[in-house]
Amino acid sequence: MFLSRLLTPMLCLAVQVSFTQAQSRDEQPAAFPFKDGDRVILLGNTVVEREQRHGTLEPLLALALGSTKVSLRNLAWSGDTVHGHARSYFGPPQEGLERLGAHLELIKPTVAILCYGGEFAFEGLGGLPDFITGYRGLLELLRKQSPGVRIAIVSPPPLETLPAPLPDQTEANKRLASFRDALSKFAQGQNCYFIDLFARMGGLPPAGIAKNPLTENGLHHTRAGYEILSRHLVEGLGLEIPKAAPAPLEALRQAVIAKDQLFFNRWRPQNETYLFGFRKHEQGQNAKEIPLFDPLIEQADQRIQAAKEAALGGRRAL
Repeated sequence: MFLSRLLTPMLCLAVQVSFTQAQSRDEQPAAFPFKDGDRVILLGNTVVEREQRHGTLEPLLALALGSTKVSLRNLAWSGDTVHGHARSYFGPPQEGLERLGAHLELIKPTVAILCYGGEFAFEGLGGLPDFITGYRGLLELLRKQSPGVRIAIVSPPPLETLPAPLPDQTEANKRLASFRDALSKFAQGQNCYFIDLFARMGGLPPAGIAKNPLTENGLHHTRAGYEILSRHLVEGLGLEIPKAAPAPLEALRQAVIAKDQLFFNRWRPQNETYLFGFRKHEQGQNAKEIPLFDPLIEQADQRIQAAKEAALGGRRAL
Protein backbone atom coordinates (compact mmCIF):
# COMPACT_ATOMS: atom_id res chain seq x y z
CA MET A 1 0.00 0.00 0.00
CA PHE A 2 2.82 2.38 0.93
CA LEU A 3 4.61 1.56 -2.30
CA SER A 4 1.42 2.21 -4.27
CA ARG A 5 0.99 5.62 -2.63
CA LEU A 6 4.59 6.48 -3.39
CA LEU A 7 4.50 5.37 -7.02
CA THR A 8 1.26 7.15 -7.90
CA PRO A 9 2.55 10.74 -7.56
CA MET A 10 5.86 9.67 -9.14
CA LEU A 11 3.97 8.24 -12.10
CA CYS A 12 1.90 11.42 -12.42
CA LEU A 13 5.08 13.49 -12.33
CA ALA A 14 6.67 11.35 -15.02
CA VAL A 15 3.61 11.71 -17.24
CA GLN A 16 3.58 15.47 -16.68
CA VAL A 17 7.30 15.76 -17.52
CA SER A 18 6.84 13.60 -20.62
CA PHE A 19 3.91 15.73 -21.75
CA THR A 20 5.86 18.94 -21.13
CA GLN A 21 8.81 17.61 -23.12
CA ALA A 22 6.48 16.60 -25.95
CA GLN A 23 4.99 20.08 -25.96
CA SER A 24 8.49 21.56 -26.04
CA ARG A 25 9.45 19.38 -29.00
CA ASP A 26 6.32 20.42 -30.88
CA GLU A 27 6.81 24.15 -30.37
CA GLN A 28 8.02 25.94 -33.47
CA PRO A 29 11.15 28.11 -33.34
CA ALA A 30 10.79 31.72 -32.29
CA ALA A 31 11.68 32.93 -35.80
CA PHE A 32 11.46 31.43 -39.25
CA PRO A 33 14.98 30.37 -40.38
CA PHE A 34 15.88 32.57 -43.35
CA LYS A 35 19.30 32.18 -44.99
CA ASP A 36 21.34 34.47 -47.19
CA GLY A 37 20.43 33.89 -50.83
CA ASP A 38 17.02 32.37 -50.12
CA ARG A 39 14.55 32.30 -53.01
CA VAL A 40 11.16 32.96 -51.43
CA ILE A 41 7.83 32.28 -53.13
CA LEU A 42 4.33 33.32 -52.09
CA LEU A 43 1.51 30.89 -52.84
CA GLY A 44 -2.18 31.39 -52.24
CA ASN A 45 -5.27 33.00 -53.66
CA THR A 46 -6.67 36.52 -53.88
CA VAL A 47 -5.41 37.98 -50.61
CA VAL A 48 -1.82 37.07 -51.56
CA GLU A 49 -1.98 37.89 -55.25
CA ARG A 50 -3.39 41.39 -54.73
CA GLU A 51 -0.53 42.34 -52.40
CA GLN A 52 1.75 42.89 -55.40
CA ARG A 53 -0.44 45.82 -56.44
CA HIS A 54 0.78 47.69 -53.38
CA GLY A 55 4.24 46.23 -52.77
CA THR A 56 3.91 46.31 -48.98
CA LEU A 57 5.28 42.91 -47.92
CA GLU A 58 8.71 42.59 -49.52
CA PRO A 59 10.02 45.97 -48.29
CA LEU A 60 9.21 45.10 -44.67
CA LEU A 61 10.66 41.61 -45.03
CA ALA A 62 13.82 42.99 -46.63
CA LEU A 63 14.29 45.54 -43.86
CA ALA A 64 13.62 42.98 -41.14
CA LEU A 65 16.24 40.61 -42.61
CA GLY A 66 18.90 43.32 -42.62
CA SER A 67 22.09 42.11 -44.27
CA THR A 68 20.49 38.79 -45.21
CA LYS A 69 19.64 38.96 -48.92
CA VAL A 70 16.63 37.12 -50.31
CA SER A 71 14.61 37.33 -53.51
CA LEU A 72 10.82 37.09 -53.49
CA ARG A 73 8.41 35.92 -56.20
CA ASN A 74 4.63 36.12 -55.93
CA LEU A 75 3.07 32.99 -57.48
CA ALA A 76 -0.38 33.52 -55.95
CA TRP A 77 -3.45 33.26 -58.17
CA SER A 78 -6.83 34.83 -57.39
CA GLY A 79 -9.53 32.24 -56.78
CA ASP A 80 -7.02 29.41 -56.56
CA THR A 81 -7.32 26.43 -54.23
CA VAL A 82 -4.85 23.88 -52.91
CA HIS A 83 -6.02 21.65 -55.78
CA GLY A 84 -4.95 24.18 -58.43
CA HIS A 85 -8.40 25.04 -59.80
CA ALA A 86 -7.71 28.61 -60.96
CA ARG A 87 -4.33 27.73 -62.46
CA SER A 88 -5.81 25.03 -64.65
CA TYR A 89 -7.30 27.32 -67.30
CA PHE A 90 -9.35 25.00 -69.54
CA GLY A 91 -8.38 21.64 -68.08
CA PRO A 92 -8.82 19.74 -64.79
CA PRO A 93 -7.20 20.95 -61.57
CA GLN A 94 -4.26 18.62 -62.11
CA GLU A 95 -3.29 20.81 -65.05
CA GLY A 96 -3.02 23.74 -62.66
CA LEU A 97 -0.68 21.80 -60.38
CA GLU A 98 1.42 20.82 -63.37
CA ARG A 99 1.66 24.49 -64.34
CA LEU A 100 2.70 25.31 -60.77
CA GLY A 101 5.32 22.56 -60.96
CA ALA A 102 6.83 24.20 -64.03
CA HIS A 103 7.00 27.54 -62.23
CA LEU A 104 8.63 25.89 -59.21
CA GLU A 105 11.22 24.40 -61.54
CA LEU A 106 11.84 27.90 -62.93
CA ILE A 107 12.37 29.52 -59.52
CA LYS A 108 13.73 26.62 -57.45
CA PRO A 109 12.47 28.12 -54.17
CA THR A 110 14.18 27.49 -50.87
CA VAL A 111 11.33 29.09 -48.86
CA ALA A 112 7.59 28.91 -49.51
CA ILE A 113 4.94 30.97 -47.71
CA LEU A 114 1.41 29.70 -48.32
CA CYS A 115 -2.00 31.20 -47.50
CA TYR A 116 -5.02 29.16 -48.59
CA GLY A 117 -8.48 28.44 -47.23
CA GLY A 118 -10.36 31.76 -47.22
CA GLU A 119 -13.23 30.03 -49.01
CA PHE A 120 -14.15 28.27 -45.76
CA ALA A 121 -15.62 31.55 -44.53
CA PHE A 122 -18.46 30.95 -46.98
CA GLU A 123 -18.49 27.21 -47.63
CA GLY A 124 -18.33 25.93 -44.06
CA LEU A 125 -16.07 23.14 -42.84
CA GLY A 126 -17.73 20.26 -44.65
CA GLY A 127 -15.00 20.24 -47.27
CA LEU A 128 -12.15 20.30 -44.74
CA PRO A 129 -11.04 16.66 -45.26
CA ASP A 130 -10.74 17.21 -49.02
CA PHE A 131 -8.89 20.48 -48.39
CA ILE A 132 -6.39 18.81 -46.04
CA THR A 133 -5.80 16.06 -48.59
CA GLY A 134 -5.21 18.68 -51.29
CA TYR A 135 -2.93 20.73 -49.07
CA ARG A 136 -0.88 17.65 -48.23
CA GLY A 137 -0.51 16.94 -51.94
CA LEU A 138 0.54 20.54 -52.59
CA LEU A 139 3.25 20.30 -49.93
CA GLU A 140 4.43 17.01 -51.42
CA LEU A 141 4.73 18.75 -54.80
CA LEU A 142 6.74 21.56 -53.24
CA ARG A 143 9.07 19.19 -51.46
CA LYS A 144 9.53 17.00 -54.52
CA GLN A 145 10.32 19.95 -56.80
CA SER A 146 12.45 21.75 -54.22
CA PRO A 147 14.02 19.30 -51.77
CA GLY A 148 14.77 20.95 -48.43
CA VAL A 149 12.34 23.83 -49.01
CA ARG A 150 11.30 25.49 -45.74
CA ILE A 151 7.59 26.15 -45.50
CA ALA A 152 5.42 28.60 -43.59
CA ILE A 153 1.63 28.15 -43.58
CA VAL A 154 -0.48 31.26 -42.98
CA SER A 155 -4.11 31.36 -41.88
CA PRO A 156 -6.47 33.68 -43.79
CA PRO A 157 -7.19 37.03 -42.12
CA PRO A 158 -10.64 37.86 -40.73
CA LEU A 159 -13.31 39.53 -42.84
CA GLU A 160 -14.96 42.87 -42.11
CA THR A 161 -18.60 43.81 -41.79
CA LEU A 162 -19.25 47.00 -43.76
CA PRO A 163 -22.48 48.99 -44.26
CA ALA A 164 -25.38 47.48 -46.23
CA PRO A 165 -25.86 46.14 -48.80
CA LEU A 166 -22.62 44.30 -47.93
CA PRO A 167 -23.21 41.23 -45.73
CA ASP A 168 -22.64 40.77 -42.03
CA GLN A 169 -19.50 38.63 -41.72
CA THR A 170 -19.97 37.50 -38.12
CA GLU A 171 -20.78 33.88 -38.92
CA ALA A 172 -18.17 33.80 -41.70
CA ASN A 173 -15.50 34.82 -39.20
CA LYS A 174 -16.60 32.12 -36.76
CA ARG A 175 -16.09 29.58 -39.52
CA LEU A 176 -12.67 31.07 -40.29
CA ALA A 177 -11.70 30.81 -36.62
CA SER A 178 -12.58 27.11 -36.58
CA PHE A 179 -10.72 26.61 -39.84
CA ARG A 180 -7.68 28.39 -38.40
CA ASP A 181 -7.60 25.92 -35.51
CA ALA A 182 -7.65 22.96 -37.91
CA LEU A 183 -4.99 24.57 -40.12
CA SER A 184 -2.69 25.08 -37.14
CA LYS A 185 -2.82 21.38 -36.30
CA PHE A 186 -2.22 20.48 -39.94
CA ALA A 187 0.84 22.76 -40.14
CA GLN A 188 2.25 21.21 -36.98
CA GLY A 189 1.76 17.71 -38.40
CA GLN A 190 3.54 18.74 -41.60
CA ASN A 191 6.51 20.26 -39.73
CA CYS A 192 5.68 23.70 -41.14
CA TYR A 193 6.01 27.07 -39.47
CA PHE A 194 2.54 28.46 -38.71
CA ILE A 195 1.47 32.11 -38.72
CA ASP A 196 -1.88 32.88 -37.15
CA LEU A 197 -2.72 35.87 -39.31
CA PHE A 198 -6.35 35.59 -38.24
CA ALA A 199 -5.43 36.40 -34.64
CA ARG A 200 -2.76 38.93 -35.57
CA MET A 201 -5.29 40.88 -37.65
CA GLY A 202 -7.68 41.10 -34.71
CA GLY A 203 -9.28 37.67 -34.47
CA LEU A 204 -13.05 37.53 -34.17
CA PRO A 205 -14.19 41.14 -34.74
CA PRO A 206 -16.77 42.66 -32.40
CA ALA A 207 -20.33 42.66 -33.67
CA GLY A 208 -21.33 45.53 -35.92
CA ILE A 209 -19.78 47.56 -38.68
CA ALA A 210 -15.99 47.94 -38.74
CA LYS A 211 -15.05 51.38 -37.42
CA ASN A 212 -11.77 51.72 -39.31
CA PRO A 213 -12.10 49.36 -42.27
CA LEU A 214 -9.03 47.90 -43.91
CA THR A 215 -10.92 46.44 -46.87
CA GLU A 216 -12.87 47.76 -49.85
CA ASN A 217 -15.77 45.37 -49.43
CA GLY A 218 -15.13 43.32 -46.30
CA LEU A 219 -12.84 40.94 -48.19
CA HIS A 220 -10.31 42.73 -50.44
CA HIS A 221 -7.78 44.88 -48.59
CA THR A 222 -6.92 48.48 -49.36
CA ARG A 223 -3.33 49.65 -49.46
CA ALA A 224 -3.63 50.68 -45.80
CA GLY A 225 -4.99 47.22 -45.08
CA TYR A 226 -2.08 45.55 -46.84
CA GLU A 227 0.41 47.69 -44.96
CA ILE A 228 -0.98 46.37 -41.68
CA LEU A 229 -1.42 42.81 -42.97
CA SER A 230 2.15 42.73 -44.30
CA ARG A 231 3.55 44.01 -41.02
CA HIS A 232 1.71 41.31 -39.09
CA LEU A 233 2.88 38.65 -41.52
CA VAL A 234 6.54 39.64 -41.21
CA GLU A 235 6.26 39.87 -37.42
CA GLY A 236 4.49 36.50 -37.48
CA LEU A 237 7.70 35.11 -38.97
CA GLY A 238 9.40 36.16 -35.73
CA LEU A 239 11.17 39.13 -37.29
CA GLU A 240 11.53 42.67 -36.00
CA ILE A 241 10.97 45.44 -38.53
CA PRO A 242 13.29 48.43 -38.10
CA LYS A 243 11.98 51.93 -38.60
CA ALA A 244 12.82 53.60 -41.89
CA ALA A 245 12.39 57.16 -43.12
CA PRO A 246 9.35 57.59 -45.43
CA ALA A 247 11.23 58.64 -48.58
CA PRO A 248 13.68 55.71 -48.83
CA LEU A 249 10.94 53.29 -47.76
CA GLU A 250 8.72 54.54 -50.58
CA ALA A 251 11.61 54.21 -53.04
CA LEU A 252 12.03 50.60 -51.92
CA ARG A 253 8.30 49.96 -52.33
CA GLN A 254 8.30 51.35 -55.87
CA ALA A 255 11.29 49.18 -56.76
CA VAL A 256 9.40 46.14 -55.50
CA ILE A 257 6.27 47.02 -57.50
CA ALA A 258 8.36 47.42 -60.68
CA LYS A 259 9.99 44.01 -60.13
CA ASP A 260 6.64 42.35 -59.37
CA GLN A 261 5.19 43.66 -62.62
CA LEU A 262 8.12 42.32 -64.61
CA PHE A 263 7.85 38.94 -62.96
CA PHE A 264 4.07 38.79 -63.43
CA ASN A 265 4.52 39.33 -67.16
CA ARG A 266 7.20 36.62 -67.12
CA TRP A 267 5.14 33.85 -65.56
CA ARG A 268 1.61 34.92 -66.56
CA PRO A 269 1.75 36.64 -69.97
CA GLN A 270 -1.69 37.86 -71.03
CA ASN A 271 -1.55 35.96 -74.33
CA GLU A 272 -0.33 32.69 -72.83
CA THR A 273 -2.85 30.66 -74.83
CA TYR A 274 -1.27 31.99 -78.04
CA LEU A 275 2.29 31.56 -76.76
CA PHE A 276 2.11 28.15 -75.10
CA GLY A 277 -1.47 26.86 -75.37
CA PHE A 278 -3.72 25.37 -78.02
CA ARG A 279 -3.39 28.48 -80.22
CA LYS A 280 0.39 28.57 -80.22
CA HIS A 281 0.33 27.70 -83.93
CA GLU A 282 -0.71 31.35 -84.44
CA GLN A 283 1.82 33.25 -82.30
CA GLY A 284 3.96 30.58 -80.68
CA GLN A 285 7.06 31.96 -82.36
CA ASN A 286 6.90 34.87 -79.90
CA ALA A 287 7.33 32.58 -76.89
CA LYS A 288 11.11 32.94 -77.23
CA GLU A 289 10.76 36.52 -75.98
CA ILE A 290 9.41 35.53 -72.54
CA PRO A 291 12.79 34.45 -71.07
CA LEU A 292 14.10 37.89 -72.00
CA PHE A 293 12.34 39.10 -68.86
CA ASP A 294 14.81 37.18 -66.68
CA PRO A 295 17.77 39.59 -66.86
CA LEU A 296 15.38 42.50 -66.34
CA ILE A 297 14.03 40.85 -63.20
CA GLU A 298 17.56 40.21 -61.92
CA GLN A 299 18.39 43.88 -62.44
CA ALA A 300 15.20 44.81 -60.59
CA ASP A 301 16.32 42.62 -57.67
CA GLN A 302 19.60 44.52 -57.59
CA ARG A 303 17.73 47.82 -57.46
CA ILE A 304 15.64 46.49 -54.59
CA GLN A 305 18.80 45.54 -52.71
CA ALA A 306 20.28 49.01 -53.26
CA ALA A 307 17.05 50.65 -52.13
CA LYS A 308 16.98 48.43 -49.04
CA GLU A 309 20.52 49.43 -48.10
CA ALA A 310 19.59 53.07 -48.54
CA ALA A 311 16.53 52.63 -46.34
CA LEU A 312 18.52 50.83 -43.66
CA GLY A 313 21.27 53.42 -43.79
CA GLY A 314 18.80 56.23 -43.34
CA ARG A 315 16.59 54.59 -40.77
CA ARG A 316 15.53 56.57 -37.77
CA ALA A 317 13.16 56.27 -34.85
CA LEU A 318 9.64 57.38 -35.73
